[in-house]
Order: sequence, then C-alpha cells, then structure tokens
Amino acid sequence: MKSGNKIVIILIIIFIPLSSMCQNSSKGGNTAAALIEQIIKNTGAPMLPKTVDVIKEGKPETKVTGIVTTMFGTMEVLKTAVEKKCNLVIVHEPLYYNHLDDTKNFQNDPVFIEKQKYIKDNGLVIWRFHDYIHMMKPDGISTGMIDKLGWKNYQVDSPSDKFIIPETSLENLIRELKNKFPGSSFQVIGKPDLKVKGVAFDCGAPGSMTHIRDLQDPGTDVVIAGESPEWETYEYARDAVSQGRNKAVIFIGHINSEEAGMDYCAKWLKGFIKDIPITFVESGPSFRTY
Repeated sequence: MKSGNKIVIILIIIFIPLSSMCQNSSKGGNTAAALIEQIIKNTGAPMLPKTVDVIKEGKPETKVTGIVTTMFGTMEVLKTAVEKKCNLVIVHEPLYYNHLDDTKNFQNDPVFIEKQKYIKDNGLVIWRFHDYIHMMKPDGISTGMIDKLGWKNYQVDSPSDKFIIPETSLENLIRELKNKFPGSSFQVIGKPDLKVKGVAFDCGAPGSMTHIRDLQDPGTDVVIAGESPEWETYEYARDAVSQGRNKAVIFIGHINSEEAGMDYCAKWLKGFIKDIPITFVESGPSFRTY
C-alpha cells in the first residue's frame, strides 16, 4: 500500500504541472505573440533571422479581441480598429514613415508622439506582415491583386506576374483599370493607341531594374507598376517610346498595387483563426491629385 501511495503521489505531482502547462498554453493561444507565430507558420515560409515582420508597437502578451488587416496603419485605420474593438492591427507597410520604422529622428515630433500615444492609450498591437506574406506560395499580395483585376485565367504560368490579356489599346486598358480603382489617377508612358496584350504586373516598389527587365522582355507590351523614382523607370520607358519601341508603363500607385493583398490576407486568416473577428480596413490613397 505504501508503494502504491507513492506512485499515486508521483503521478499527481507530474500531472498537475502538465495540466497547468496545457491550460496556460490554451489561455495564451489568443495572445498577439501566439497568433503571430501561428500566422507565420501557416505561410509555409522558413523563419527569417532578419525581417521587418516584427511587432512595431504594443505588448506581445496582449489578449487579442479582434484583428484588422490593412495596408498602412494610418490614424484613420487605427481609430476604425478601436471602434471595432480590434486590438491587433496587421499592416503591410511601415508604421512610422521609413522602411525599418526607425524613430530616432521623431522623438520630438508632434505627429509621431500623438500617433504613438494613441496606440498605447488604446492598448493596440501593431505587427508588420510584409516579408512572410510575399514569401507565401503563391505570393499573398499578388493573389489578392490578381483577384481584384480578375486576371487569374490570363496568367502565363501559375503563379506568375505575367499575363496575356485579350488584345486592346493602351487607352482602353487604362479605362479598365480606372474602373477597378475608381477615383485614382495614373501616370502613363506610352502611346494611347498602342496595341497591348502582354502585361507584367509589378506590385509595390520592387525597384526600377525589375520594371526595366520586364520592358526588355519581347513578350511584354506594358508594365503595370506601383511606383518608381521618376529618373529611373520613367526615363527608360520614355526613351524606349521615343525610339519607336512598342512599350508602355502604367503607374497605378503603391497602395493601389498592393492593398487588395491585405483584403485577401483577412480572408486567408479566417481559414485558420476561427474564434476572433477579422476585418480588412482600407487605408486608401495617401494623396489627392489635382
């Protein structure tokens, strides 16, 4: 009997901490840190030793009440998140005006101070989801953009950023894009009557050499891009057109070229996060054109 009692006591001692660990794990499942870990795991991408995809503001142990996905964590987006009682805001782009969110030059800046104070006062957690979503197969941002454009059946290879669309004029293609992005203005290099069917879509700001390599491709008539410095892709394309080459570029803006990817992100998250409200909130264009 004494031997039996010892075994029971040992089992109780072992069981209690294991049970406690399981309960803690379950309770911690909806913390910001746990959810972010789950999201990264579901991308299928390898863990990156160096990435911008880190918590920019807020406490990792925060219990998440709701998730907002968005392109930029603007003041308007943050206020909408608070109204919706969502305290985890997943942004695709920087929070504080530069790629690495380096704030050393903003410590006495009233715009930065007010934004940071609003985030802290409302207990928000801001996590950037940039590198990992682009590493998904297929790329999560591109998937959302292709859905918005309705061009999935036109992909040359799947996944791919190259498309063969029904032949049309550059002017008509611009009209089609204006319907997809109402109220937006584009910057265009190319002749309006140019016949186009081979399209390369370069979302965001991958760099002018990506645009130029696509323009060098004999199968590409037009590049649809987010943005580029005007002294780079713009000037290359202008010279190409002046030389009589049948090439064109349509810059639709960085946000227009990626934002639908964060809409897709919200839908994708709902596939494995079941017990937390998830909402996509548009950040919209940064400026108006007159």
